[in-house]
Amino acid sequence: MKVGIIRCLQTEDYCPATTCLVNAQKGEGGYAEVGPVEVIGVNTCGGCPGKKAISRAQEMKKRGAERIVLASCIIKGTPASISYPCPFGQKIKKLIEEKVGVEVIDWTH
Repeated sequence: MKVGIIRCLQTEDYCPATTCLVNAQKGEGGYAEVGPVEVIGVNTCGGCPGKKAISRAQEMKKRGAERIVLASCIIKGTPASISYPCPFGQKIKKLIEEKVGVEVIDWTH
C-alpha cells in the first residue's frame, strides 16, 4: 500500500519524521493494521488551521497514495516534549476523508 504523510508545520523544526518513516517501513504503530507501506511523500498541514492539508492530500492521491496518514504530532501531540494535539486534527481528518475520498490513518507512533 502507498501512503502520503501529513505532519504538523509547528514540529518540523525539531522532528525529522524519523519514527514516522521507520514505523511505515516496519508496519508498526499506526500502520499495524495495514502492515509495511511505501511512503510516496511527506508534507505539512501548511500551518494552523490546517486548510492546506486537503489540497496536499489531493496531490498525494494523484501521485498514488491510497491512504493519507496524519502524523502523531497532529492527532496525539507527540513528541512528548510538546504533548499538544492539534485542535484542528479531527476536522482535518474528516475533510480529507470527505473531500479527497481516501481513508486516513490518524497516527504513526
